[in-house]
Amino acid sequence: MANGTAVVILAAGAGTRMRSKTPKVLHTIAGRTLLGHALHAAAGTRPDHLVVVVGHDRDRVSAAALGTADELDHAILVAVQAEQRGTGDAVQAGLGALPDDFAGTVVVTAADVPLLDTTTLQELLDTHTDGAGAAVTVLTTAVADPTGYGRVLRTQDGQVTQIVEQKDATPEQLAITEINSGVYAFDHVHLVSALAQLRPDNSQGELYLTDVIGIARAAGQLVRGDHVDDEMLVAGCNDRIQLSQLGREMNRRIVEGHQLAGVTVIDPESTYIDVDVEIAQDVTIEPGSHLRGATVIAEDAVIGPDTTLVDTEVGAGATVLRSEVHLSAIRENATVGPFSYLRPNTDLGPRGKIGAFAETKNAQIGAGSKIPHLSYIGDATVGEGSNIGCATVTVNYDGVNKHRTVIGDHARIGSDTMLIAPVEVGDGAYTGAGTVIKRDVPPGALAVSAADQRNIEDWVLHKRPGTSSADAAQQAIARIDEQ
Repeated sequence: MANGTAVVILAAGAGTRMRSKTPKVLHTIAGRTLLGHALHAAAGTRPDHLVVVVGHDRDRVSAAALGTADELDHAILVAVQAEQRGTGDAVQAGLGALPDDFAGTVVVTAADVPLLDTTTLQELLDTHTDGAGAAVTVLTTAVADPTGYGRVLRTQDGQVTQIVEQKDATPEQLAITEINSGVYAFDHVHLVSALAQLRPDNSQGELYLTDVIGIARAAGQLVRGDHVDDEMLVAGCNDRIQLSQLGREMNRRIVEGHQLAGVTVIDPESTYIDVDVEIAQDVTIEPGSHLRGATVIAEDAVIGPDTTLVDTEVGAGATVLRSEVHLSAIRENATVGPFSYLRPNTDLGPRGKIGAFAETKNAQIGAGSKIPHLSYIGDATVGEGSNIGCATVTVNYDGVNKHRTVIGDHARIGSDTMLIAPVEVGDGAYTGAGTVIKRDVPPGALAVSAADQRNIEDWVLHKRPGTSSADAAQQAIARIDEQ
């Protein structure tokens, strides 16, 4: 395959500094794993082949990689580095997954560089293949503190001569601030030849991919450096501190992107937005809001303050205040909150209302219907224009199975109604306050179940003598008797 492209993502390391049972590359920021960010960036260049090299905890990492293939609309190959013997060995394993007739450019990147984007990778590819005939092109940047990074050595005319790892560098080399990002573009033929010449002659006893550069120079081949000014694009993640730093930086960029697209974010520092969230123009995001997963928000909606939306659709002009919503839909001009919890598969219709301290789950609530406060509506269908009184509960669980409650259009459910599912309340029906509904209510009927009120005179005086209640009652009775 002449002039083809392949991207090899290195994801084999143990990541011991994360101090976690979760592989480093499966830790998440902005709603996506580190590996997921790397795969999205690589797939955006539309390479002919996309390879992930796994090693430590290979089954979990492989499953995560392969699980993104449909999302990316791109086939993913997995290669195994049986022993972690360095980056050179990892790349060699990755090349083994390519077809025997592959020829062209190989981009090598890492699974722990989450801010590296498609644009930067494409620019690296374009630089490498611009006709200069480079054997290797290295992506570099400059940092104030280069500790831990390989230093880039150049000739006076700017060609890269060598990359020296931290532990192998001289004091003079350690003073260099231009560093290797660990991201490269290689001519495939040269890469295969150079990898065969690698030797573990270093303090780590590993096969360094960086040594390929020296081999290319020794053979008289061109090695170029593609410098990026934005150092965060190539910043790696090795521990939880760096994970949070990169997450904060990615969130800042995501929020700014939405602001530039016409979204009002009142307080960016307290607002968190995942990378796949979609927000239309003229949406307002109040402080303390968290927008997660595949959330989609239509124009003129107001979210927050102090609201979390996960995989949720919010319609135009809707408002969600101090509430938590998961895997649900809030239709246009509907209102939610404050302090309500919409669990998965809630669908609140246009102009509907879920007020304060309400909980819903697997509930379809029709246009204009209201659940103002202090109610639980689960496994239920509510028609249009109905009102659910305070402290209403759909009693959906019999201890073994869940059952459904159906409430029709323009029904009025009185406060403290218990609806024992399965049960249906017809269109236009009413229930009295404190009613327990055990049987279907016909359209237009009034359902009541409370017995006539009975007052037992002087019960407190006889049964609770000496209490403050008894004293207060005695005084009130005396006042009545005096009248």
